[in-house]
Amino acid sequence: MNRYSLNQATTKYWPLEDVVAASAKAELEWIGLWREPIQEYGVDKAAQLVSDAGLKVSSLCRGGFFTATDPAERKAKIEDNRRAIDESATLGTDTLVLVSGGLPAGSRDLDGARRMIVDGLAELAPYAEERGVRLAIEPLHPMFCSDRCVVSSLGGALDLAEQFPVQQVGVIVDAYHLWWDADVYRQIERAGARICSYQVSDWTVPLPADTLLGRGMMGDGAIELRRLREACDAAGYTGPVEVEIFNQDLWDAPGQEVFDLALARYQEHVIQEHVA
Repeated sequence: MNRYSLNQATTKYWPLEDVVAASAKAELEWIGLWREPIQEYGVDKAAQLVSDAGLKVSSLCRGGFFTATDPAERKAKIEDNRRAIDESATLGTDTLVLVSGGLPAGSRDLDGARRMIVDGLAELAPYAEERGVRLAIEPLHPMFCSDRCVVSSLGGALDLAEQFPVQQVGVIVDAYHLWWDADVYRQIERAGARICSYQVSDWTVPLPADTLLGRGMMGDGAIELRRLREACDAAGYTGPVEVEIFNQDLWDAPGQEVFDLALARYQEHVIQEHVA
């Protein structure tokens, strides 16, 4: 259980103080944070709150969205990513999660969009290393390729990451986004030391109209969460395992109820060995 981390996005409407207090009471070591609510709360204040509770920040989400053709927009995105790196350093996490960005408006040029990501990484990676932060590319399910992330497989993420030193750029293994890929286990082995985080939720059907909110609680869907965790372990990953679930029903439920359920399901479906 010392690897468990509840990403605050799982309990979106629960105040940060309550998430931190519940995590500390449960004697957890980690918590995952999101930029927008942390900015609203105050980055320095949040860092102090987490530290005083004896917790560490497993990751900060999110930077990225590099795919812009307008020079002024692109410059603004790079500067925002610099701020995200600084926020990560202030919060004491070495992992900034990157959602790379979809196709620019009116474009069908996937290769060009992916080159923009490489250019963005090249501008930011040395600065991130100076601040003790690693840029972590998160591949998203292909249904998000056009509007959110043109990196749709772990292999594709590694093709980008491997152009940079391992201490600068890594990858996220998110079960929800990668479970379907027949090549995922080979790619996890390939990733090795570049794995920055293993994130868990479940794939349930039917998907909601807003597919972004389609993640289910662990154990409610089709994903072999334990097998993926074991593959990450075998590849050498020993860091936090984040529960990150975007689901309106869970967001509307009492925060402590979701917290307790997620912790129990994590033990059952991610950690414990399967008994036939």
